[in-house]
Amino acid sequence: MTRAAVATLAMTGVSVAARVAVGAMWVAEGVVKYRAGFGAADILLVADGAADNSRVPGWFGPVASSMHAAPALLGFGIPLLECAIGLALVLGACTRWAAAASIATLMLYWASDQLIAQYPVMVALSAVVLAFPAAQRFGWDAWRRARRSGANAQSTSLGWRP
Repeated sequence: MTRAAVATLAMTGVSVAARVAVGAMWVAEGVVKYRAGFGAADILLVADGAADNSRVPGWFGPVASSMHAAPALLGFGIPLLECAIGLALVLGACTRWAAAASIATLMLYWASDQLIAQYPVMVALSAVVLAFPAAQRFGWDAWRRARRSGANAQSTSLGWRP
């Protein structure tokens, strides 16, 4: 095996492991919130805590206002979003979109001064997934790509192009 092949294999392994790890962390976050009864009161706690906090950037004000407008919806939706991001990453479905959503969500949490120990780790793992397309080699994205290229090859051999 050549050095390039070993490097490619290693990068694939690292990026897929990062994808699955951050996905599992997101699923755990969502499940813990559901089991703890996360809801409107928690959303209002975050919004109110951000309003009087000097560490929260000024642009977060409109976000906090929207949190006040629909706390019950967000109380249900945030754990659902976390589970959806996690499942997408674990399954390798829409990998780059899920990694970008992961980073955006974590930055929003961070901006609201809701930083917990694993968030920086989750950002770093999501960045690895986003930066290295090899993270898509195993999972739903790879299966869909292989199926599509197989269908294209078959249709081309019949003289038909999609």
